[in-house]
Amino acid sequence: MEKRLGKIESVSFGHGGYEGCMLGIHFTLAGESWGVGYSEATWDANLIECTDRAQWTEADRSKHYDEIMRYISKLLSDAKVDGIRKLKGIPIEASFKGNVLKNWRVLKEVL
Repeated sequence: MEKRLGKIESVSFGHGGYEGCMLGIHFTLAGESWGVGYSEATWDANLIECTDRAQWTEADRSKHYDEIMRYISKLLSDAKVDGIRKLKGIPIEASFKGNVLKNWRVLKEVL
């Protein structure tokens, strides 16, 4: 696992992800000579219907909505800000395996 330093280059809340049908928080994370997109999102209830053929339920979607909000709450707390727009420019540490982002975190120790 390779760790790289960077920052949150951009952040938005809304539609994005697969075919623009996922509701959640979307990031561009970047450092010196690297950049990657990352999202915590799930199917928007007003755009994607849960059918009998789906491999998930409305309860699953509701649980994921809850997880996304808790994720945002922790992220704001770690970054010591009160809104997602203020996350732009926050320093991060990203972990990669090869060229694949495995996880990332706010560098709380430098804030």
